[in-house]
Amino acid sequence: MITPDEIRKKADRLYIPFLQSLLQAEPFFPRDFTAGRTIPDDFQKLRDAVEQLKKGSKHCVGYGYQVESIRRKTRFDMQSLPSRIIFETETDYLKFLNKESEVADFKKAVARMRNEFPELNIWLSQNPKKVIKHLGKWDNLLRVCLYFQNNPKPHLYLRELPINVHTKFIEQNQGILNELLSAILPDDAINQEENDFEKRFGLRYAEPSVTIRALDQNLQMKYGISTSEMSILISDFERRNLQGYRFIITENLMNFRTLPDLSNSFALWGEGFKVAILKDVEWLMHCQIIYWGDLDAQGFQILAKLRSYFYQTISVMMDRETFDTFQESAVPGTLCKVANLSYLTPEEQDLFADLSKQTIRLEQEKIPKDFVICRLNNLTAR
Repeated sequence: MITPDEIRKKADRLYIPFLQSLLQAEPFFPRDFTAGRTIPDDFQKLRDAVEQLKKGSKHCVGYGYQVESIRRKTRFDMQSLPSRIIFETETDYLKFLNKESEVADFKKAVARMRNEFPELNIWLSQNPKKVIKHLGKWDNLLRVCLYFQNNPKPHLYLRELPINVHTKFIEQNQGILNELLSAILPDDAINQEENDFEKRFGLRYAEPSVTIRALDQNLQMKYGISTSEMSILISDFERRNLQGYRFIITENLMNFRTLPDLSNSFALWGEGFKVAILKDVEWLMHCQIIYWGDLDAQGFQILAKLRSYFYQTISVMMDRETFDTFQESAVPGTLCKVANLSYLTPEEQDLFADLSKQTIRLEQEKIPKDFVICRLNNLTAR
């Protein structure tokens, strides 16, 4: 036989379907379910179970479920036993769950959303739980939606948007705002291929930068790029258009800073996997690119990624001869679960596999400067 706790669990499971019925203006009550046919094998336990059920019912407390009984023959003779549990009205149901206030707020939020943003109708029908989750925020959420609807792709930082909400509100609610804005804004107001909130909705964001230095004083004078080093926002770097020159990209900072002078050449600090920010610099396709990374699995992963953007990339000091020459300086590396990499030459793939299997690393800094200068001069003299 069902217990009051089990009735509550069943009522809780009906809550989202009930909210969906409100959204669709469909009748939901009366709602009933069986009280179960299993009865205690002790008469006193049976009496207690029936009494407990009735004490929690609308008959006793004035709201909630009603108990429908039938007479059944039991081992204790004929008994009047609960057969069905019924919630007759929305009021009974909500008072039982203590959800009256929450549903009232839900109805107000839904009415306002439908009135101000009819584009949200489909989203609403699919997401009643999210409406409940964000109760108390809808004034501000809809304020943000209205601003973006009137000012698509505003090209401002999040915290400088002229919206009367807490400065961190949009940052803290990007998930729900992403869904709402995606539902109400026209296609041309959304960068569909972007997942990042700022990029997706045309906001300014903290751009990554590239660190670069000129290895040729003539290039320094021509382009105003320091021979020590300087940082440039990636968007500014994209507009620089330094095509036709040589770029030597190093994984680590010290190697970047100590590269020798080379004619018609720039050095660029790759910062490991951060080289991915270069992928949209189209003019780099027309440059000679030389990559020098650590001799380890991750170094070859970075090389493969860079070459996937710029097929002309060649590696330097990432060969077996270099490793064999200085292998006494190798140290334990980082585990790599990737077995094969695209965009590597057969020789690079073979060395990558060995280093990955042994989990060892020969860091760039361990290679003597005279060896570096010799290799770079030989390579750039071709």
